[in-house]
Amino acid sequence: MGSIPLQRDIVQRPGTNGASTGAQPAARTSLPGNLLAPAAGRRFVAAALAEWSGLGLPAAVGFSERLADDAAVVVSELVTNAVVHAGTNVELLFRLEEATEDEAAALVLEISDHHPARAVRSDGSEGGFAGAAGPGEPAEYGRGLELVATLAERWGITYRTGLKTVWARLPVDDWNPFPDARPEPGFQQGLRAAELLAPTARRALRDDADWAGRGALSFLAEASDLLAGQLDEDIVAALAGQLLVPRLADWCAIWLEPETPGRAAVPRLAKVWHVDETRIQPLRTLLEGDPLRLPERVGTGPVSIPWPGSAEDDGQPDGLEGVALAYRITSGGRTLGAVLLGREGIARVPDEVTALIEDFVRRVGLAVGAARAYTRQATISRILQRGLLPSKVADIPGVVSSLVYEPSDDGVVGGDFYDIFPCPNDRWCFVLGDVQGSGPEAAVVTGLARPWLRLLAREGFQADEVLVRLNRLLLDDAMEAAEAAALMVAAAGGQHSADSGQSRFLSLLYGELVPLPGGGARCTLVSAGHPLPLLLRPDGSVRPAAEPQLLLGVMDDAVYETQSFDLAPGDSLLCVTDGVTERRSGPLMFDDEDGLAQALSGCAGLSAEGIADRIKHAVHAFAERPPDDDLALLVLQAE
Repeated sequence: MGSIPLQRDIVQRPGTNGASTGAQPAARTSLPGNLLAPAAGRRFVAAALAEWSGLGLPAAVGFSERLADDAAVVVSELVTNAVVHAGTNVELLFRLEEATEDEAAALVLEISDHHPARAVRSDGSEGGFAGAAGPGEPAEYGRGLELVATLAERWGITYRTGLKTVWARLPVDDWNPFPDARPEPGFQQGLRAAELLAPTARRALRDDADWAGRGALSFLAEASDLLAGQLDEDIVAALAGQLLVPRLADWCAIWLEPETPGRAAVPRLAKVWHVDETRIQPLRTLLEGDPLRLPERVGTGPVSIPWPGSAEDDGQPDGLEGVALAYRITSGGRTLGAVLLGREGIARVPDEVTALIEDFVRRVGLAVGAARAYTRQATISRILQRGLLPSKVADIPGVVSSLVYEPSDDGVVGGDFYDIFPCPNDRWCFVLGDVQGSGPEAAVVTGLARPWLRLLAREGFQADEVLVRLNRLLLDDAMEAAEAAALMVAAAGGQHSADSGQSRFLSLLYGELVPLPGGGARCTLVSAGHPLPLLLRPDGSVRPAAEPQLLLGVMDDAVYETQSFDLAPGDSLLCVTDGVTERRSGPLMFDDEDGLAQALSGCAGLSAEGIADRIKHAVHAFAERPPDDDLALLVLQAE
């Protein structure tokens, strides 16, 4: 999954007397109703926190690693709840409330699903986040609600027509510009999210004997479920630390090797955790000066390490001395880091506990390895996508452009593409295309079509000739792809079929603009199997600006005709893909009964950006579910 774009909003927060206290930053997004949603929600929250910190907001002073971890865990639990139990897509609103005289600053998470009839329950009767609980243990579902209630200052559920929202309020750490105010604490500062993953009876007192039996199996199963879904190695390290402390250790530290280790590479201290939170930073400072890297001859078992601080000049160790053990983090035979943990006031850790920790560290290694593999794949995808869309679009003299592009596949460029570029003879060309299908196959055609279009246009071919040649190129490429597929099938001993290669069908709107001396531009268009562009006049009248013609990649001898007109000052041209016109709400589509033209008619007098924004919001508001197709629209407005 790629990164999730933040939809920024400013919301008004009512004061205690009902008056507004000013603008508050907020970010919102829609998440798919599948098991990838929790990870996407965590990344979205992390991105919002990073952005608000970069803006220098007053409350951002109180943002801490702990607060970020709490927000990630809460959004993960609530999104999982919505996806697993409501079974719908999820709407996520994340906002920052600045401090007032009555309340400290806080982060507020609102997770909404579209199944209000499915009540929020905590008896486990509907299953759990990670399976049913055993006798005498709290249900996983109930434990998730308990976790949210523990981390949040307050939380609750709001029901609306067609919508159910679970919200949670997390106070911002150490930030209160009103020192005389006394906000309600709301939760124990020392209780961490991962502690709730163990049965309640084992949280109160560490009992090493209990780890020899069912306790160890339950812990490992629950830890595996929590770690397996993480796609960020730092979150894996944070959760691992919270799982170990205080259940199996009094403190722990986790180092991660760099992705491309070398002789000069130094392990990174990713996470430090301690039962006494006031001692986390001193322990981190003590450990940062001596990175832990176990010798290659050491296996995955425990290695005794000198107690941190015991060799300091003043002879005073960091707290009570005890036993410190180190474990190598590995995955696929490769060293990924190390875990160091300590237990105070004892001389030896029982064998069953050291074996349990070794099993746990193996799971940490698998999770870190999976997170790194995902990161590498995501990086490769981003690099490859740079060639699918232009890094920037050209500015057209006398014409203002505004573009909206929202790929449906979690930010992965697929079938829809766009371009605006200059050509010889004072021409500017613009393109909006939609490849049949989605995913990598569609991206291949996108990667071919856009540079071909630029090459043909800059060679001086007229608009109709550009499409004729592009059509032949697509058919030639489809034939070569089919022949290659046939050879692969034959080499594998299979039987070739007519469907072995995928057709390269492409709907395309291609246009050229030539600025006019008196203002505006001469526009020439060709629409090949594409939703027709609409021309908006200043008086609010709307008409199609082109004629429908054959889809590209269908017939070898297809010919195309152009339509030309003057784009006068004040005129606006709207070009869209079928992600706009075919946006569905039940049996209805957005463009039924000329719905797009009606929406555009109401945009008279708006700027190009205003038109694009209004049409985009109209498309999103047409149905409750998020769009399931790529959405692209381009507005060109003559000055």
